[in-house]
Amino acid sequence: MIGKISGRIEYKSTDHVMIDVRGIGYLVYCSDRTLMGLPPVGEACALYTELLVREDLLQLFGFPTLLEKEWHRLLLSVQGIGAKAAMAILGTLGADGVSRAIALGDWGAVKAAPGVGPKIAQRVVNELKDKAPGVMALGGTLEDAQGLAEAEVIEAPEPAAKRAPAKPKAPSRAVHQSDALSALSNLGYGPSDAASAVAQAAENNSDADTSVLIREALKLLAPKG
Repeated sequence: MIGKISGRIEYKSTDHVMIDVRGIGYLVYCSDRTLMGLPPVGEACALYTELLVREDLLQLFGFPTLLEKEWHRLLLSVQGIGAKAAMAILGTLGADGVSRAIALGDWGAVKAAPGVGPKIAQRVVNELKDKAPGVMALGGTLEDAQGLAEAEVIEAPEPAAKRAPAKPKAPSRAVHQSDALSALSNLGYGPSDAASAVAQAAENNSDADTSVLIREALKLLAPKG
């Protein structure tokens, strides 16, 4: 199984990119969002990959983050969702957007992806809603693993005396949401309710840190009356 590719971009097409890895060119299919985020032809890049195996076809799909790769795997588990539709959903919403849409039951956001009709969008939300809390909780772990992998690829080994101290990386939105979800779970809230509240809090406060997400989520979870 090919889980990650690091190399130099040979060329870009409308739905894939060729990455040269020591003289071997790998065709990696990507969403529009991922292709737009890649560096220019001739520069180095790294993508996490998923190998899709069919009777007469082998295709590599590439993702900028492990969180997006995990959502792609789950989207493919939904009946009626093929690789093209899964990439369209991720290209339209991104990993964070998919997390929010599914946690909130917002099938309209999923339907916005090209080629995804209302019935399929509703099926995606219904079948994956129970899995959204688990993916959101994994966000921090996946981000940490991704950071380590990127450091191995990007940073060349240097003598200890010359090595500059690493700058602390600001926690991402996925990490803040993961931490907030963990805190709410520790307070006794159910996974689905907690995930929905955190997703809505994140949607209303795009730059919120963990403490803000917890505070806003608790307001949403408070009994109405």
